[in-house]
Amino acid sequence: GPILTDSGGFQVFSLSDFRKITQGGVEFKSHIDGLRHFLTPESVVRIQHTLGSDIFMPLDECLPYPTEKKEVERSIQLTLDWAARSRLEWQKADGKNDYGGPSQLFGIIQGGMYPDLRKRAAQEMVALDFPGYSIGGLSVGEPNALMYEVLRATLPHLPPGKPRYLMGVGMPFDLFEAVSRGVDMFDCVVPTRNGRNATVFTRKGKLLLRGASYTKDFGPIEEGCPCYACLTYTRAYIRHLFNTQEYLAGRLASLHNLTFFIQLLKSMRQAIMDDRFIEFRREFENDYRE
Repeated sequence: GPILTDSGGFQVFSLSDFRKITQGGVEFKSHIDGLRHFLTPESVVRIQHTLGSDIFMPLDECLPYPTEKKEVERSIQLTLDWAARSRLEWQKADGKNDYGGPSQLFGIIQGGMYPDLRKRAAQEMVALDFPGYSIGGLSVGEPNALMYEVLRATLPHLPPGKPRYLMGVGMPFDLFEAVSRGVDMFDCVVPTRNGRNATVFTRKGKLLLRGASYTKDFGPIEEGCPCYACLTYTRAYIRHLFNTQEYLAGRLASLHNLTFFIQLLKSMRQAIMDDRFIEFRREFENDYRE
């Protein structure tokens, strides 16, 4: 199936103690062996070519929340410069990865939490004419209401005929809000991070499978779920696996969570085609409990 790869831009943010940013790129010092690695916009694109990715991300700078406006302005220009360099490198391969398949490079829109800077960043990135556009720099500690405000300021400036990808956002209510505003694609650690920690998602809300109430619960995680975990194991057994620290537990919970989110997005897509997205959203929000 399709492979989407990120550029390392988020690690520029999350591993800030181990990196140095220059106009040329990012130098990382490995926390494992101390070796230094220098990533440039061009080398990041070449790595993704070699991996055989279908959708590439250019190197960008993701800033923490909050960040002063002047610093965000500087960062926007750096991300735009890196995007232009990435695009030139991507074009050298005529839109093909190293396996001969088609590749697409998405521009990443930054701009912090400032609506005017988001608008500017979107317009200037669109002017570079990428096959698709990513919205980065969200879900970095800001309140949900502010994230939605940034989406409102950004999405109207993206071309309607090209994919819009919201990076790092994946809680159910956030997905509904973003889809309602025209976002097409998502990625997030939510399904697997929660799964490793015994938390699973259902249409009725989240369950913490380590709880004693599941000791003799011999039903699946969620009735009607088509995932392997639900078809094969009970809540009681998966709870037992967690409490005995078996690795299988986190894998089964993660598999269920991934299935839950895939099914949820499929249902949203069908509801849009059936012209009943608003009703479907209302039904989900009435049933779902945090």
